[in-house]
Amino acid sequence: MAGQTFRNFLPLFDQVLVERSASETVTKGGIMLPEKSQVQVLQATVLAVGLGSKRKGGEIQPVCVKVEDKVLLPKYGGTKIVLDTRIISYLEMVTFSESM
Repeated sequence: MAGQTFRNFLPLFDQVLVERSASETVTKGGIMLPEKSQVQVLQATVLAVGLGSKRKGGEIQPVCVKVEDKVLLPKYGGTKIVLDTRIISYLEMVTFSESM
């Protein structure tokens, strides 16, 4: 749903729009965790990517991620958007891992 809503959204420069992964609400043993005990997940899926940043020579340095990539987020930073109980963040690209 969130991906469809932001399908035509194009972030500027080297900015990305990501959807945070959901945190675990139940342990492997079946115990339900209260919100205060849930660990904040720092992994997200890329929904939209900017065209890149302009370098000194005028050439465009493209962003190193693409839509549907899994990325790691900084604990603080970016702009949070809540849409239908989903947390969407708009931020600069910090870390990228192909093996997630």
